[in-house]
Amino acid sequence: MLQTEDEILVQAHGAAAAANGGSARLNEFIASRRKTDTHEIDLVIPLPFEGAVKHVSSVLEQAGQRIGPPHVEWTHTDRDEGQQMVRILTDGGPKYKNPVVVTALVAQGRGDNSVVRLRAAAKEGLIRQHPGEHTAERFASWLIM
Repeated sequence: MLQTEDEILVQAHGAAAAANGGSARLNEFIASRRKTDTHEIDLVIPLPFEGAVKHVSSVLEQAGQRIGPPHVEWTHTDRDEGQQMVRILTDGGPKYKNPVVVTALVAQGRGDNSVVRLRAAAKEGLIRQHPGEHTAERFASWLIM
């Protein structure tokens, strides 16, 4: 079953609460009412497509749990055969306690370069701290070679 970023984030908030002795249902209810902070960054990686997919997969999988099959709310919905998507659930935000869905869409670029669209989505807390934006910037710095 394909899940949206919001559904994954709501379930992750519930699971985190349950693991710490809290109410999973209450935290899922609260998380479902909160705004989702999303941020996208486009990167050019100096690797051919196959190498870029391996590099992106390796970096993302070291930082979180791979999830799939991906279903993502991209601002640009054009997809074709020369693309591959990697999606993980990781921690971000203040003290890295906020679940974040990070998705990377790797596409063939010009020459030996590949283009990566990196997207991070997280639920905002009561105080706006833009966890999606901060996580996207952190992962972008890790992916740049």
